[in-house]
Amino acid sequence: MLARLQRLLLAATVLAALAWLAWAVPSGLSAWAVAAGLLLALLPTAPVLALEFMLLAACGRDPAVPRASAADLLRAWAGEVAAAWRVFSRDQPLFADAEPDVPAVPGRTGVLLVHGYFCNRGVWRPWLPRLRALGVPCTALTLEPAFGRIDDWVPVIDRAVADLQQRTGRPPLVVAHSMGGLATRAWLAAQPDAAEADARVRHVITIGTPHRGTWMARFGHTANARQMRLGSPWLAALAANETPRRHARFTCVHGHADNIVFPASTATLPGAENIHLPAVAHVAMVQHPAVWAAVLDRLKRADG
Repeated sequence: MLARLQRLLLAATVLAALAWLAWAVPSGLSAWAVAAGLLLALLPTAPVLALEFMLLAACGRDPAVPRASAADLLRAWAGEVAAAWRVFSRDQPLFADAEPDVPAVPGRTGVLLVHGYFCNRGVWRPWLPRLRALGVPCTALTLEPAFGRIDDWVPVIDRAVADLQQRTGRPPLVVAHSMGGLATRAWLAAQPDAAEADARVRHVITIGTPHRGTWMARFGHTANARQMRLGSPWLAALAANETPRRHARFTCVHGHADNIVFPASTATLPGAENIHLPAVAHVAMVQHPAVWAAVLDRLKRADG
């Protein structure tokens, strides 16, 4: 469903660019003006992202992390414009299923990839060939309904974890972006036995996950967006069922230039390994080398 919606948005973007060219070229505008209008039509997210970064600068101050400079935010904005185009205009609407999952290999720790809000498995498209080249079993999920409750994803994650563990003989490493990290925590919380639940995963790496909510969620009115608001009852109930022992099985990647999840420390958990990425925005975090290095390190520990 989400891929169809994003294909419609992509088609609207292309039509807007063509309409601009059809009007601007005969009108006698300068080449620079035509090019600027075309770029704006093809990258409609750029001004929206700029607004998000302005909100981050105004409302996202966090004494727990280093403050992002104007240069940090500008660099993050440029990277996020490119990342957003790649993910939302190419990989998710057009190539979500282009890269198949990597078949399980007995004795090798598998990786479960869990996407976040307004995403599908296409966000992980660059990861799959890299994991395949290393011989690492991998399952990348597309979770529906896209705008339902986070808890709705629990059964799908449960089946995927069970399948990877059955085929490899080992609990998988879970890598989750944004809301996917909350869905993973909800899955763990839904297990009847806490110790048994923790034993079903080798480790969990979350990337820009609003573990304690995010300021930006106030603008979202879907069920899952409301669950991600700062101080939401759902997040409070989730945290109440967790222990420091569980958090020790998490690595939380966060950043002071995350334009979606801020204040930045809301993407951390007490007792977890918390990795700060400077000058990197929300979607761009997925492809950051430090995230990939953390995954390889955990796989090496599991299989070494």
